[in-house]
Amino acid sequence: MNAKIEEIEGKYIATLEGEMDTAAAVEVEEILKPLYAADGKDVIIDCKGLEYIASSGLRILLSILKGAKATGSRVVLRSVNGDIKNVFKLTGFINIFEFED
Repeated sequence: MNAKIEEIEGKYIATLEGEMDTAAAVEVEEILKPLYAADGKDVIIDCKGLEYIASSGLRILLSILKGAKATGSRVVLRSVNGDIKNVFKLTGFINIFEFED
């Protein structure tokens, strides 16, 4: 699992690649922790390379959403594949996240 954050044009861009399973979640959470307090900057989470997400990964994304929204930031999940989007549908998270292609 690879995760990184860049700041581009006043936005945080997080890129996720691989499988965000329970084993990878601890490391990924540490990398993405700065997004919890996005300080009003929008957060784009690029999921083009994300192949799998476990419940621990969903928890991380939800924590980012809660923290970022509290600072006035918008969180967008970009390029989510069909399988992962189904996980969001099954959990009801499809209704609380914003998606873009």
